[in-house]
Amino acid sequence: MKLHQLEALVASADTGSIRAAARLLGISQPAVTRALREMEAEQQLPLLVRSPSGLKFTDHGYALLTHARLVLNQLRQAESQMSIRRGQIEGRLCIAVTPWLSLTLLPEVVTEFRRRMPNVRLEFFDSFVMITQPLLRDGYMDLAIGQASPAMSAQEFLIEPLVRYETGIMVRRGHAKEGCKSIHELLDQDWLLNYAPDGRDGLMQEVFWRHGATLDEKRVVLAHSVLLSQTLVEQADMCTWVPSIMTAVPPFYGRTVLLDLEERFSPRDLSIISRRNGPQGSAALSFIDCLSGIIKRRLRSSNPVDRRVFATLTPL
Repeated sequence: MKLHQLEALVASADTGSIRAAARLLGISQPAVTRALREMEAEQQLPLLVRSPSGLKFTDHGYALLTHARLVLNQLRQAESQMSIRRGQIEGRLCIAVTPWLSLTLLPEVVTEFRRRMPNVRLEFFDSFVMITQPLLRDGYMDLAIGQASPAMSAQEFLIEPLVRYETGIMVRRGHAKEGCKSIHELLDQDWLLNYAPDGRDGLMQEVFWRHGATLDEKRVVLAHSVLLSQTLVEQADMCTWVPSIMTAVPPFYGRTVLLDLEERFSPRDLSIISRRNGPQGSAALSFIDCLSGIIKRRLRSSNPVDRRVFATLTPL
């Protein structure tokens, strides 16, 4: 397989047509068609089906597309690392960050990192697992900082725990159930939850089932945005299960409360997650070092605000 063939395959998938792929790559439409036909001939497998509505990939095509994305992203990372070594501005670091970290430590970490490596371009995603996992797998994303998904196998991903955080049930201040003492008193409420496709049963087990509670699924709204979560908790009176630290930081502090329930929930680990077969470059290692140092410093701080915000965290 040749590089231009892989580029044609990925561009066709991203744009949905030969014409748009050619425009994206800056080459002629016949050149894209020729690259795809050459690839199909060499592999002796049908990869795409052309129709009036656009391109569709066969199962063989989808299987190859996964590898093609990985190869191209690995090449991009190699070029980025060489650019960093030359002192050029082309370096890039793509990281997923869990929302509570972005609301607390991320600004300080970014400031320190940019002081060390000002020529590296940063790109951030909210670290919800359904976004993180596929981008890590195909090599587009370099690191994820958040809770690992049960589907992230040790053979594929390297998971390094940083800090342990407590969890609890959050509602808006003044909620009708603010004074309740058991999860069973909340089963008639609407709930805002977030979980990966493979994480539903694990979340239900942790929050409800192991406490003998069963929640009607029709009461659950799934939201994959911290802004959506804030809006629905405050304005739609929803309950949600969150890292306890969320109620201690803006925009939630003073506007939400953590319920004092008789049930207790297991803590979770904030981890650095990367692809096991993807070498970590100097930019990724520097970012990890900045993050680790700032976590240690803030957890030891005597500042009253730091002590309030980070009281529910335990270093690992």
